[in-house]
Amino acid sequence: MRGVDDQLGGRCLHGVGVLQLRGGEREGVRHFLLSAGGVLAGYAQLEDTDPVEAPAAELVVHPAHRGHGHGRALGAALLAATGKRLRVWAHGGKAAARHLAQVLGLSLFRELRQLRRPLSPLNLAEPALPPGVTVRTFVPGEDDAAWLAVNSAAFAHHPEQGSLTQRDLDDRKAEPWFDPKGFFLAEREDGAGSTELIGFHWTKVHADEQLGEVYVVGIRPDAQGGGLGKALTAIGLRHLAAEGLPTAMLYVDADNPAALAVYERMGFVTHEVDLMYRTES
Repeated sequence: MRGVDDQLGGRCLHGVGVLQLRGGEREGVRHFLLSAGGVLAGYAQLEDTDPVEAPAAELVVHPAHRGHGHGRALGAALLAATGKRLRVWAHGGKAAARHLAQVLGLSLFRELRQLRRPLSPLNLAEPALPPGVTVRTFVPGEDDAAWLAVNSAAFAHHPEQGSLTQRDLDDRKAEPWFDPKGFFLAEREDGAGSTELIGFHWTKVHADEQLGEVYVVGIRPDAQGGGLGKALTAIGLRHLAAEGLPTAMLYVDADNPAALAVYERMGFVTHEVDLMYRTES
């Protein structure tokens, strides 16, 4: 299925959607292809793995085939497949996507902001780690289980990030952008002569766009509130700046004012907005 994304014009899906295209068959993930005149004109991906929330979807229509009702047809197919229980991402919050959501009877549910800031000049204070905390980089194969456990605890409230499995981690490690030198782990002395993982900052480089991403920052609940998240973010930004990247980006939910305030104090501003729509049922 990897060629679908290429045929539809490059970066048409969110990163997770692309991974699920490339990673082979997955339980709970379905793919919908729309053809027009014998050529692939549209694609939709449906993920039904959340035990509580409605299935989540993304869809795209090739630019040359837009304006002919193909988006509506894909949306109708998704609604039919889910019994009209559906969440759909609209990346960039474009007017056409808002109109399609209205036509399909979907309401705005979630706002995800992409923030950016320049990396030169960096203008960040020296990271201040809490007492007893040290930072090192991720070792593939050795830190997998510990990282998955902390990620699950840190994002227990987040249906996407908090449910990552070993396969999800392996898929990301297999991507060309994966670099353990940009994957920072925070450890704390446990009082018994050893250390325990309590937080992390995983960075990502979008080489073609010359963007460095604060891919995900997670702090175990019992280690939150001591400034570790801010320190790890600064460490990752310093790494991205040292890689010669001019700009950093990150995603944060609009309904997380505490995180937004931290990132804005670190020089980030809103660049664009992704919107999620859903059915009322």
